[in-house]
Amino acid sequence: MDLPVIDLARYLEISARFHSGSPSAASEAFEDAELRAMCAAVSGCLRDTGALLVKDPRCSVEDNDRFLDMMERYFAQPEEFKRLQARPHLHYQVGATPEGVEVPRSLVDEDMQAKVKLMPREFQPAIPGGPDPKWRYMWRIGSRPANTRFQELNSEPVIPEGFPEWKETMDLWGSKMIAAIEVVAEMAAIGFGLDRDAFTSLMKQGPHLLAPTGSDLERHGSLGTVFAGYHYDLNFLTIHGRSRFPGLNIWLKNGQKMEVKVPIGCLLVQSGKQLEWLTGGECLSGMHEVLVTKRTLEAISAARQQNRSLWRVSSTLFAHIASDATLKPLGHFAETPLANKYPPTCAGDYVEQELAVINLKGKK
Repeated sequence: MDLPVIDLARYLEISARFHSGSPSAASEAFEDAELRAMCAAVSGCLRDTGALLVKDPRCSVEDNDRFLDMMERYFAQPEEFKRLQARPHLHYQVGATPEGVEVPRSLVDEDMQAKVKLMPREFQPAIPGGPDPKWRYMWRIGSRPANTRFQELNSEPVIPEGFPEWKETMDLWGSKMIAAIEVVAEMAAIGFGLDRDAFTSLMKQGPHLLAPTGSDLERHGSLGTVFAGYHYDLNFLTIHGRSRFPGLNIWLKNGQKMEVKVPIGCLLVQSGKQLEWLTGGECLSGMHEVLVTKRTLEAISAARQQNRSLWRVSSTLFAHIASDATLKPLGHFAETPLANKYPPTCAGDYVEQELAVINLKGKK
């Protein structure tokens, strides 16, 4: 099974008409049968698979390559240099997170472990032996709130020395991916029968993070090595540009495991726990893992022959609900049988609880 690819160009065209034309014309545009079918495809895919592929004409292959090139150079720097950008007292929510710090949820969550044991063997995730052997870099995207109870989740960025293009490159790629997420969020809201801005209004000034990971395939390139153990994302929606090395497995709602293939020029979107909360469990957070597969080994061999970097970089962006906003089932989702499992909760409090579980909430 392959994930469907949703081309956002048509929606962007209609959305532009919404902002430039008369209110009545815009309303008619959003009632267009073709557009509503596209929106239903987005919401249905997030509900049934926890993931979908999108093509956004504003996000070019060249933008992604420029970002990957810079991050490969950064992750190839000596460990002592990269540790200068670590901010454990800010929960590693800005700057570098060294390898061996983040603990996969499946390693500490007993309920999750019990569910894994009940899976058919061919669908079970790889079981990591400890923390993830990956580096990560956290970079805020978008404006910060003037007043917030969660300063650690909304801190100033960290810029490494020797990378004069850093801020421009990070901001350009991050802003383009968050723009794509906002379109997906609008389409999902329409598809779920909510107001068009039901999700995007809650995303304003959220602690969105461009959070590329770096995995050293020279040191950790053996078959089965787990870079990101089986887990869900705690945020609203996650988006990735195409990595130069495959290795991402996702689990569909029916429990089936699937290795994701991202076509050139496409972006992968995954549902997070905050979306699950807002839909009252209708749209479950997508479970996934990253490890060295046979396809990864083939890409490593090709990279060696071409003398390319052996750092596997994921251009991941975590889109969040604003820290001081309230997570609760929206609209008709408040009436669903599972809604009481998702009581009103401050988004920032929820994020801090999750960070503590996976060993990212450092001491002040």
